[in-house]
Amino acid sequence: MQAMIDAVIPALGDAMSTVGVKGDFWRNMLGRSKESSQGDLALPCFPFAKQLDCSPNEAASRIADALELDIGEAVAVGPYVNIRASLSWLSNQINREPQSKGSILIEHTSANPNGPFHVGRARNAVLGDTFVRMHRAAGYDVTAEYYVDDMGKQVGILCWALENLDHERVHALLDEGGISSETSPHSEKQDHARVLWYQAANLLKAQDATVDSGVTELVQLSEEANADVLNRFESSYQPVLDGMLQTLGRMGINFDSFTKESRFIVDGSVEIVMEKLQSSELHGVAENGAHYLELESKGVKGKSTQFFYRRGDGSSLYATRDLAYHQYKWTQSDRLLNILGEDHKLQSRQVGIALDELGIKPPEVVFYAFTKLADGKMSTRRGNVVYMDDLLDEAQARALETVRESKPDLSEEKLVEIAEAVGISATRFNIARISPEKGITFRWSDALSLEADSAPFIMYSYARACSIQRKAGVVDAAFEFDPNLLEGSAAALIRRLAYMDDELQTAIDSRSPHNFCAWLSALAVDYNRFYRDNYVIDDDGVNAQNLYISELAREHIRRGCEAVGIIPIEEM
Repeated sequence: MQAMIDAVIPALGDAMSTVGVKGDFWRNMLGRSKESSQGDLALPCFPFAKQLDCSPNEAASRIADALELDIGEAVAVGPYVNIRASLSWLSNQINREPQSKGSILIEHTSANPNGPFHVGRARNAVLGDTFVRMHRAAGYDVTAEYYVDDMGKQVGILCWALENLDHERVHALLDEGGISSETSPHSEKQDHARVLWYQAANLLKAQDATVDSGVTELVQLSEEANADVLNRFESSYQPVLDGMLQTLGRMGINFDSFTKESRFIVDGSVEIVMEKLQSSELHGVAENGAHYLELESKGVKGKSTQFFYRRGDGSSLYATRDLAYHQYKWTQSDRLLNILGEDHKLQSRQVGIALDELGIKPPEVVFYAFTKLADGKMSTRRGNVVYMDDLLDEAQARALETVRESKPDLSEEKLVEIAEAVGISATRFNIARISPEKGITFRWSDALSLEADSAPFIMYSYARACSIQRKAGVVDAAFEFDPNLLEGSAAALIRRLAYMDDELQTAIDSRSPHNFCAWLSALAVDYNRFYRDNYVIDDDGVNAQNLYISELAREHIRRGCEAVGIIPIEEM
């Protein structure tokens, strides 16, 4: 799009001079047309009417008549000048290498390592990884970061449970609390095994006050950088975290770096942050000796105007360590992006103000609404969850049933491979294609949909293009593509392909991965229409022009799939 605007601006400047428009304020008014059927770019002409002493419609007609373009044609439609690029110009924009756009650190997921990933937690992981993938596809140098909460209350409860409860006591507590302790198909994974201890300790905590005091003591010692406790915490949570990462890895979600919360206690950076905050004009001290920033003057209202960063005993809070963490992250990248649940909005705003007080730029943030069950919010502690391992197993099983019916001639190994790819892709896509700010009520039928506007439909389109390539071979090196011969669905497909990078960047800038998912679905539809109307292989052999277009589409569908976490398999 920017290349098109850059190409049009000089000619538009000449046209403005010809009709008598003074100044260059119009440069920022040229943008993408809201109706693609009318053109690629649109220029509203309301501001020119007074200068030209005519109606906006007449101004548009004069400018369009004076506009001489090398890249296409201009037409006045009411008070707008619509510019439509030629297929020849658009086809030359396809397959341009993305320019390097700097570095960005994207922190996502960062779930407490106290149990398996459930569907509610998975939305952060899928959205976060989709942003990682889209940024990489657009030319950014991306670091995918996991912030490990290795010293909080949740880890403290897990550690206490593993050190104080035995197998018999755990299962007795779970039975009393109505939480199933039946053996899971994934019970060999430590995230599934150890979550039972975590759940049992939470039940016992409600009956026995010594549990809470024991956990509190452990957490306090961790906040004092007690090496023994931090090592015990790590021994408790690391096997759980490893199991969680195994589940994410199955979904194609991986991380480049892991940063422990305790790091900023151990290296002293939290203490430095607290000392700096004491010199802020917002600084205050509560009756119990706790230190805080008063944020009312910064627009924070209600009961949360005080941002506490040091307890009365001198220890730090989670949010304080978050400040030190962000200070560190800025040493790792040019930009920071956090993926957070909507319940973090207030805390994120408070942290942003505190960072400003420290002279540190706040991160960019994408907030997402929660995924819940029909009867309420999911909770690892209460055991009312749908675990991702179980969802992925079910997705694969349902996909296997469908694939086996359509491809009975394939080996069982190949069928399972395809079903795994389809199940994972469908699960991810059904999360990514929904606007982040829109809540999701989990239903098995929705999560495992294999219908149109779904990952399997896109995957099938890619597999179809791969099948054509296997039969037709590669495009002859001597072939010269002639866009002037295109019409109908072939022309529509080329126009769609030309906009891929724009659609990708727009989705990134607007924090709307669901819009790129919708564009990818539309690309798959356009490709199938092209396939229906244009034979790549017919009685006369291979049509080189149609093979070239099919190969362009195949590569773009593959790139699009990888950008949203769909697995592009070559056979379905």
